[in-house]
Amino acid sequence: MTLETVEILLAAPRGFCAGVERAIETVKLSLARYGRPVYVLHEIVHNRHVIAELEGGGAVFVEHLDDIPPGGICIFSAHGVSVEVEERARQLGLRTVDATCPLVSSVHRMVEKYHANGYDVVIVGHHRHPEVEGTAGRVSPGRVHVVASAAEAAELSVGDPGKVAYVTQTTLNFQDISGIIDVLKSRFPGLQGPRSNICFATQNRQNAVRLLAAKTDLFFVVGSKNSSNSNRLKEVAVQCGVEAHLIDDYRDIDPQWLEGKKRIGITAGASAPERLVLGVVEWLRWRGPVQVIEHPGVAEEIHFQPALFL
Repeated sequence: MTLETVEILLAAPRGFCAGVERAIETVKLSLARYGRPVYVLHEIVHNRHVIAELEGGGAVFVEHLDDIPPGGICIFSAHGVSVEVEERARQLGLRTVDATCPLVSSVHRMVEKYHANGYDVVIVGHHRHPEVEGTAGRVSPGRVHVVASAAEAAELSVGDPGKVAYVTQTTLNFQDISGIIDVLKSRFPGLQGPRSNICFATQNRQNAVRLLAAKTDLFFVVGSKNSSNSNRLKEVAVQCGVEAHLIDDYRDIDPQWLEGKKRIGITAGASAPERLVLGVVEWLRWRGPVQVIEHPGVAEEIHFQPALFL
């Protein structure tokens, strides 16, 4: 019996974005310069394989600044931190490196500017996500609000309805937030803000999935379960009508998902290494004949320099 060849369509772009590359490189350069250990507040990026690799090199990931000894090297993750966290690190005598993605930092500056000009600032994003918490913490509480749904936007109470501005989390799906923004615009006609703050890498990866989904009958998004941008990629595929699964690596694949599938699309979240995609391809190749097709996509040529000490 001859097995039918399965087409594997690889999305482009996929995998590491410029901000993630910068954050990982910052940790590696800090280890090379200062030796073990260096401490990272929270996960540098949301991918368990990346975390394990950096831990093997001598990085220690902590959830609290108090877990870092005085004088220790403390790296802030790509998601950014609040002003309170920065000040607490200074009080503890830590030597800090800010690996916040520059695109997230630009949102911080936007929030600070609106707040300084007397606006209530709405952050459209997920509650308790580290990027959102860091962004909200750039200004004093009281005139900053996190809104995660149209229902929350409809119930939002502000000080002056005539002075409201908004920003968005950088790793969202625009289709999901457009309804929230429409509600804000209907309630606050003078609303200030961008179309969205979704970063170019997030948007490029989502667009690539939309293009590819129509040509596939199964889609794999390689990325960790706590990765916001990876979850959004899966949502985009599902919205396009294709069966999709978020997998950390090939070991998450249920062989039953493959039954009857002839064209499999694969992408990777912005914090997932390319080697994990290759691992999925090799696992599929081991199961039978495949044809691997690199789908054309936008070339990303933006790169950020590693972070320096504050």
